[in-house]
Amino acid sequence: MKPLNIVVASDNHYIILLAALIKSIEANLSEGHTITIYIIEDNVSSNNKLKLQKSIDTNITTLVWKEMNSVIPEGMKLPLDRSSYPLNIYMRLFIPYFIPEEIERVLYLDVDMIVLKDVATLFENDLEKYVIASVLDPRIITFDNSWGGVLNHDELGLSGKTRYFNTGLILMNTKKWRALNITEKIIDCIDSNKKFANYPDQYGLNVILANQWLELSPLWNHFSTISPNETPYLIHFVERKPIYKAYNYSEEFKKIFYFYLKQTEWKNFKSIGESKRYIKKIKNILNKFKPSWL
Repeated sequence: MKPLNIVVASDNHYIILLAALIKSIEANLSEGHTITIYIIEDNVSSNNKLKLQKSIDTNITTLVWKEMNSVIPEGMKLPLDRSSYPLNIYMRLFIPYFIPEEIERVLYLDVDMIVLKDVATLFENDLEKYVIASVLDPRIITFDNSWGGVLNHDELGLSGKTRYFNTGLILMNTKKWRALNITEKIIDCIDSNKKFANYPDQYGLNVILANQWLELSPLWNHFSTISPNETPYLIHFVERKPIYKAYNYSEEFKKIFYFYLKQTEWKNFKSIGESKRYIKKIKNILNKFKPSWL
């Protein structure tokens, strides 16, 4: 059986989140399946790479490290937005170009997630007619959302009722993505509409892929800020992460996160104060304006 291919992006600060995510995927994967995880790394230390390698089950998981700069195809440039999000949020746009061409189905996951269901079932979705499969963003829902949607949807010729997906989980049809030049279109879209791109990567993806995505069950991307009606398939720790002392959402979700983290080399981790979190955000902003020769 061929391995399932998963892509994530992480810097040194969030590698601890990735460790817990991988353990949760392994624990819930059906027998007989294996996974190859491509990690687009943004200056992850050799020590943390070693700790992550020691944390995985090598009978199930293979790690493939990719330096962030190496995954950007020649001739393509990152859009320059106004947000405090790290540049690695854009790396999902280049997945179809560095993944081996024979791999036509790839799952992208944000690292601030915990999986509680077999991810193999996601790969069973039929993407023949779609570029991606994803989950409706429960806070934004449609383009006409006043604070996070696509506020210039009329100018773009799109209905305000167009459904808006969250980009934390994306099942990609890489062949179709390349054929339609999706990456170039998204970058151009973000560059041309900076003042409207509050969530820059999501803005570009939603505009270019409007009505071209398969909608998955909301249980596959349940936000930690929302009380569940039933057990989610995947918890997405949006806003404050459970590694911070200031995390103040579901205690049950936090317990689940630490259940998996304690199975890693970070089992003795102590939560982080707010000052370090703000320093991380400032560094994210400064990195966007750093000269290319540094």
